[in-house]
Amino acid sequence: MLWIRRLYEWVLNWAETPYGTIALFVIAVIESIFFPVPPDILLIALGLGKRKRALYYGLICSIGSLCGGMIGYMLGNYAWLTPDGFTPLAQFFFHHVPGFSEPVYFDLGQRFEEWGFVIIFTAGFTPIPYKLFTVSAGAFATSLPLFLLASATSRTARFMIVSGLIWRFGEPVRTFIDRYFNWLAIIFAVLLAVGFATLKFLT
Repeated sequence: MLWIRRLYEWVLNWAETPYGTIALFVIAVIESIFFPVPPDILLIALGLGKRKRALYYGLICSIGSLCGGMIGYMLGNYAWLTPDGFTPLAQFFFHHVPGFSEPVYFDLGQRFEEWGFVIIFTAGFTPIPYKLFTVSAGAFATSLPLFLLASATSRTARFMIVSGLIWRFGEPVRTFIDRYFNWLAIIFAVLLAVGFATLKFLT
C-alpha cells in the first residue's frame, strides 16, 4: 500500500539526519505498540553508515523495543477492558492496527495459556507482529516476568544478529538480510517451538 511505502521511506530518511539514533529508539518503542514499520530498516541503514557502531545501534534498538513491549503490556493490563467490555483504546487497536481483531485477540489468549514463553519469543523474533502480543499479553494477565524474559531474549537476539552481521560483513550483508532474514527467523522459531514441545512431551 502507498501509505506503508511512505512510512517506510520516512523511517529510512532518519538515517541521513543527526537524530538517527534517537529516531531508532523511538521507532523501536512505538513499533512494539502500534507502528506498522519494523525498526530493522533504520537499524540496517545506520549500521551500514557507521559500521563500527552497528552493535551499539542493535543495543539501542533492543532496549527501545523492550521498553515499547512493557508499555504495550501495561496498556493491555490496565486500559484494555472495563466491566462493560472493551475500552475505546481496544476498539481503536481493533480498527486501526493491521492484523488485530477481536477473533485474533481471543485466539491469542488461548495461545498464551498453551505456549507461554514460546509464543512470545516467536512473536518477538520473527516477522509476526510483536505488537499484537505485547498488548494481548497484558490484557490476559500473562506472567510479567515470563513476558519480560521472552521479550528481552527474542528482541535482543533479533536486533543483535542483524547488527552483528552488519558489523562483521558490512555492505554485502544488506542483500542477504533483505532476502533471507524473514525465512531464517521463521526457521529458527519453528526449531525452538519444536524443542520446547519435545521437552514438554518428555516431561
